[in-house]
Amino acid sequence: MIAACTPLQFRTGLPTSRIASPNFDERRPNLVIIHHTSDQTLAAALDTLVSPEKKVSAHYLIGRDGRIIQLVEENERAWHAGKSWWGGNSDVNSASLGIELDNDGHEPFAEAQIDALLALLADIRQRYNIPAANFIGHADVAPTRKDDPSALFPWRRLAAQGFGLWCDAPVPPAPSGFDLMLALSALGYDPTTPEASQRAFRRHFFADLVPSGEAENAMAFCLWQKKASNEARETDR
Repeated sequence: MIAACTPLQFRTGLPTSRIASPNFDERRPNLVIIHHTSDQTLAAALDTLVSPEKKVSAHYLIGRDGRIIQLVEENERAWHAGKSWWGGNSDVNSASLGIELDNDGHEPFAEAQIDALLALLADIRQRYNIPAANFIGHADVAPTRKDDPSALFPWRRLAAQGFGLWCDAPVPPAPSGFDLMLALSALGYDPTTPEASQRAFRRHFFADLVPSGEAENAMAFCLWQKKASNEARETDR
């Protein structure tokens, strides 16, 4: 059987043979990255996402009217996150699904659009069992370059349905000696870009407002506790 295999050229250019094995899985995403398109219309966003010259894509695009367009198969690697980092992973595209929302970055997100997003996220979670902490924004994984989705994005609403983390006020204070940067790193933010990571954290959880140090520490500590608790429950299953 081995002698009958067809010689192939491997990516390195080395000669090789192929014998198909049944022992493999499709790529299984474990992150969902949410973006806004920065375009004025769905048509303009779609032109960008399917243009060979632009070299950018996403798995899904959701219009202001709630229309969902699939652009890339979920088991394939879309080009949506770019240079990014989350929880030690510097190749976020390979581990994630990207969802673009048709929004110019300065307008409230349409109700029909958010309803469609929540339905899509529920479908994705059911199929891949993605942890709540792994529903995040483009700015979270690329804080030095990106600011999407905007401060108008309803993260609290998503977290209420299990897509992302959130802590409602009043949040208990963080313990004495609490290290904010260490906590942000534990949440997933890039520790090598502390200022940008902190800005992304504030955008996500404080809608771009600058909180007091006590409030910021309290939020980060509460979120870290929630993430740790969720991970412990997953381990016990």
